[in-house]
This record gives sequence, C-alpha cells and structure tokens, in this order.
Amino acid sequence: MTEVKLDRIGKSYGSVEAVQQFDLTIREGEFLVLLGPSGCGKSTTLRMIAGLESITKGDLMIGGTRMNDVDPKDRGVAMVFQNYALYPHKTVFDNMAMALKLQKVPAAEIQDRVGRTAELLGLTDYLHRKPAALSGGQRQRVAIGRAIVRTPDVFLFDEPLSNLDAKLRVKMRMELQELHDRLGATSVYVTHDQVEAMTLADRIVIMNGGVVAQVGTPREVYDRPADEFVAGFIGSPAMNFLDLMRDDTGRWITECGSLVLPSLPVDAGARRQVRLGVRPEHIAVTAGGQPQGDLDYQAEVLLDELLGADALLSLGVGKARLLARVGGTDHPVQGDRVAIALTAAQLHVFDADTGVALRD
Repeated sequence: MTEVKLDRIGKSYGSVEAVQQFDLTIREGEFLVLLGPSGCGKSTTLRMIAGLESITKGDLMIGGTRMNDVDPKDRGVAMVFQNYALYPHKTVFDNMAMALKLQKVPAAEIQDRVGRTAELLGLTDYLHRKPAALSGGQRQRVAIGRAIVRTPDVFLFDEPLSNLDAKLRVKMRMELQELHDRLGATSVYVTHDQVEAMTLADRIVIMNGGVVAQVGTPREVYDRPADEFVAGFIGSPAMNFLDLMRDDTGRWITECGSLVLPSLPVDAGARRQVRLGVRPEHIAVTAGGQPQGDLDYQAEVLLDELLGADALLSLGVGKARLLARVGGTDHPVQGDRVAIALTAAQLHVFDADTGVALRD
C-alpha cells in the first residue's frame, strides 16, 4: 500500500487552467473518489497521477518519491479506462499477460499471476476467449484483471462503469467494493455519478471548475455540504433551494410569500437574503392530517411519480415549489391537499451571493 500526495498540483492549457491548486494526501489503502460534472478537471487530475498529462504546477509524490518527470510505466500505477482498451485480436489470457510479457516476466510466473487473478475475478473459464465473445461486465473484469496482475502500488479508475447498463453497474460496484477489501490497495476512482461515489468511497473529492469544492467522507458531504454547489450535486433527487428575505420583524419569507420561517437554524448575521436548502427526503408529508414538526405548512400535490419503493411528490406551497420523497405505498396523489413539516436541524442555509454554507 502506498501514499499519494498531490502538493498544489495544477494543469494549464495555455491561458486555461483545467486544475487549480489541487492539494491532497491520499492515504495508504484508501479508496478515494474524484466526483464532479463533466469538465470539472477530475479526469485531468487522474491522468496527471498516471503520467498521461504533464504537471504544470506543483509536485506529485507517490510513496515519498517525486513523480513529475517519471515515465508512466515506472510510476507503479495501473489504470482502468472507460472504454476497456482491450486488444480485440488477443485472448483474455494474452490481454491480461501483455504488460508482464513486456516486462520480461518469466512464463511460469505469468501463468501463475494471470491464473490467480482470473480466479479472483471469475474469469478462469474465459481465458481462451477473445473480447468479442464476452459481455460488457466480463470485458470490464478483464480490464481490471490486466491492472491487478501488474501488482501496482496504486490503482486508477477512469469512469470504468459508465458503458454498462444500470443493473450491471450495480453488480460491478459491489464487485469493486469486494475487490478493494481483498487487495487493500490505494485506489483513485473518477466518476460523475454521485451514487457510485457515495457507495464506493472512503473519501470523496468534489470538484467544480477545476477547483476542489469539498473533501470528506460520504456522510460528511451529504450532511454538511460546504457550499450550494456541493449540496445540489450530492443527493438524488437534488436538494430543494428557496430564496429567503428577512422582513422588518426578523422573519424569513420566500419571494412569493408562501413560506415564512420565524428564524433560521444558523446565525445569518446582518444578511437580508439567504438561500435555504432542504433535501426531498427531509420533508415529512401527511395526507389529510396535521403536520408534526418545527415548521408546518399546507401544500397541494401538483404531480406524483411512483418509483416503486418510493414516490416523488411535486408540492405547491402557495407559489413556492418543493420536491418531496415519500414511501411508495398509499402515498398522496395529484390534487391532494397535504400537510408538510420541516425540521430546523435538517435545513441548510447558504450565503445568497457566494453560495458558501453558513454555520454557527
């Protein structure tokens, strides 16, 4: 297991800064996920670690050694790509053994390492097949196996599940978790899928516009987002946001006047306007009953969407709109009048200008 340190790493393409001041230590054996929308710099960061992109600023340390000018093959890393990058004319065995053959590893050792890796990944019966005769999930296992046989210090994954269908992605996520538990290797995983990040990561690095927005465990970034961007990106469905303005009596009111809060759960200082965030799963909905919470309102169900175990309700509180997540059995339907309750401790408050979360 190896520690990876990115010391104020930056990458520029001319006047465009793709990654700015990335400063982080990836612990030995940690599964770190780089998460963010397309164009945020996460893949560029991964490619700098791999040596596929040059580093414009800062230093990259792997196992205590500076790697800025070291060739990719000598960095002790192995990368799993989004498109598998398998040789179509070679068998599974030859695809997995290729890097070892280039390193002049003895044939007996190649046979042993490929055999053990194939058994680990459930590929023993497919070693003589070519990629065209494999399913998408099996091809992905071959790509992962090709990385494992090299016994690298660090595994790098660049959106490896994005080409799989939804059901297979869930299965492969579980297999990756089990594989990491067995190998215990330091891993860096890039994705734009926040579900993958939440389920796989020891820690998540959320990036936005080439800048690190927040670093934390899945629970930390969900419960205590650093800013409005993180709050809206983490969670499915996304967090509800409302603009609140303070009136002369100190109450906080939405622009349309539909929701009134006697106070905020945090000190807003001298601010006259803030952004309020509430997650859909934190809105308690009672059909035809009385709400029971810190903040109670009457609402109308404008739209209901059954997801199976859950349902999504689009609620109208006057002119204000909220999305709530409720149980999928006997839930309110379009046209119903309902009571909703918000709990102050589950509300998030952000600066209206900067988007930074306000904390006491």
